[in-house]
Amino acid sequence: MHLRPFGAADVVPIVPELDLWDSWPLQHEDGSTVTIDGAQFWFFLSSAKYDDPGHRHFHARIRLMRVKDGAWTDCGNAIPDALSPGEAEWAGSCVLHDDAASVTLFFTAAGRKGEGRSFEQRIFATRGTMGPDGPGGWQQPEELFAADGTTYMPANQPEGAPGAIKAFRDPAWFRDPADGQAYLLFTGSAGWDASPHNGLVGHAAMTADRWELRRPLLHAVGVNNEMERPHVLVRDGRYYLFWSTQRHTFAPGVHAGPNGLYCAVADRLSGPWTPVNGDGLVATNPAEEPTQAYSWWVTGEGVVWSFIDHWGMQGRSFATHPETLRAQFGGTPAPTFSLAFDGSSVTIV
Repeated sequence: MHLRPFGAADVVPIVPELDLWDSWPLQHEDGSTVTIDGAQFWFFLSSAKYDDPGHRHFHARIRLMRVKDGAWTDCGNAIPDALSPGEAEWAGSCVLHDDAASVTLFFTAAGRKGEGRSFEQRIFATRGTMGPDGPGGWQQPEELFAADGTTYMPANQPEGAPGAIKAFRDPAWFRDPADGQAYLLFTGSAGWDASPHNGLVGHAAMTADRWELRRPLLHAVGVNNEMERPHVLVRDGRYYLFWSTQRHTFAPGVHAGPNGLYCAVADRLSGPWTPVNGDGLVATNPAEEPTQAYSWWVTGEGVVWSFIDHWGMQGRSFATHPETLRAQFGGTPAPTFSLAFDGSSVTIV
């Protein structure tokens, strides 16, 4: 459950001039990772390196990378500047459709282009094609659906702090093998609860060529403000719903879990969902380095990716050691690991 501490040898930038964090692969409709001639295509959030890495969220762009035999090739910003609808681009997912030619990139637009920094979040998709150099040829992005204000709270705050803002982001593709229905999962906030801790996992279904909001799959009202980057894998007929969260987003007075990868299991997408491993925790940072990695993503093959956050802190704080804010921020992919699935148990191999 606890990951090993990272050392300097683990912090290897793959684009030295950029910080990279949330990542996701080009995947097939069934969730498996696309591999062409031994190469995979990965999307990362990226930004220039700021003295305060927290500023990266207001400047984030989706970066396309190709990896083969451990060697990375930077393919540049995925979405052309002229097409990007937000002031920044936040996480999503990307699927190569079963025609093996068309591709859809789902993503979060943060703020609105030209209007300055904002925590407003809208869910978009852009269609493209699969070429010899990977996905591209993106069309004008379209907003897919909006928070209804009743079930899902709009995430339209111009100001706030990471971890405390409301959510309507992180669209993740899923096609249910039980009936072939296509869904998007996303991070949301409960529209029926105005408390500071009302995080949930929402979803929408493709109906008659449009996305239709459905009821949340799981919520943490009164417990946690963020259930980030939710996504589903199916193993042996069981559905495993993963998300990431952090200790500081738990409500005061509840038993706060650590920064980690969490999961619930069900016999169908509609639930009911039961925490795996008794408490839902699958993987977490070592106790001595509780912030070393974050934003875990489980591929269709059960391989877990994340990024190196603040590592090697050795008990230091930003208040007493402000130099660690930049010096100890990894901003690069973390070492990967694999999971084993056994009913209501999910463990690190």
